[in-house]
Amino acid sequence: MIKVEHLSKKYAAATAVDDISFEIGKHEIVGFLGPNGAGKSTTLKVLTCFHSATSGKVTVDGNDVFEHPEKVKAVIGYLPENVPLYPEMRVREYLDYRAGIKKVPGAKRQEAVTKAIQRCRIDGVQHRIIGQLSKGFRQRVGLADALLADPKILILDEPTVGLDPNQIRDVRELIRELGKERTVILSSHILPEVEAVCSRVIIINRGKIVGQGKPNELRERLNAKKEVVEVEVLDPDHVAESAIQSIDTVEKVTALPVAGVFHVQPNIGKDVRERLFDTAVSAGFKLLAMHTRQSSLEDIFVEIITQEQEDAAQKMGEPEAEEEK
Repeated sequence: MIKVEHLSKKYAAATAVDDISFEIGKHEIVGFLGPNGAGKSTTLKVLTCFHSATSGKVTVDGNDVFEHPEKVKAVIGYLPENVPLYPEMRVREYLDYRAGIKKVPGAKRQEAVTKAIQRCRIDGVQHRIIGQLSKGFRQRVGLADALLADPKILILDEPTVGLDPNQIRDVRELIRELGKERTVILSSHILPEVEAVCSRVIIINRGKIVGQGKPNELRERLNAKKEVVEVEVLDPDHVAESAIQSIDTVEKVTALPVAGVFHVQPNIGKDVRERLFDTAVSAGFKLLAMHTRQSSLEDIFVEIITQEQEDAAQKMGEPEAEEEK
């Protein structure tokens, strides 16, 4: 459905996107991740024909975005991070107006508007003025707008900004449903949200793709399949952290905000549970609970970005090779 080949976008001396390539298949839900300024929004704007590119090729549903932008726009529903709404219009009035712009046939327009309203659960505010709605409801009006023309592809940039926990859960479920019948790109800073709904992720940093694949594939690639052991201790003498860190098979100990709870990172391939029990006995603190967990998508994201930044800093610090004489 989407194919990006050697895409670059430059603004004067700054490079926002630097020679990236990726593909997204039919009915995939893909998370597009990266820190602020990484090039995510620029890439999405090229895909949706809002920006041109400096070089490269992008096709959406078989159409080149630079040669046939109208055909591309006809198959994409786009929800930007800051939804551009008309605050003086009522919700249903606005969606009817937008359906007309998107060339939804007149005979089917009211049906399309009603369906979008129902799917985004904004029935109760459909006759209210948009400017009087909460940020969460305005976000859902923007999502309803993106669905009006029944697009094959949905591009959602921070779709849950401003929503409460119940609304976030509703939007997650809606995204899962939509992924059964269309392709979805989800850009979000809320990594548990991406992990909950996306089958694959693409991670971009400083304009370059630094990782892509299923979360499990990324864990294996980075040797991030290290087990983290979470322990809860009763430690009146505050000796647990230093005692655990002294275990020779422990790589790192992190104290969590909850008193007496630590994340213990063992060396690769090592099982430290027996050593933790013995250390608790010898050091005099009580081990109340202990369980293991794999690296989360957030752990993977931080590790990839940190490693990429360290590699970049190292390259900048290396002296240039002498020219052959």
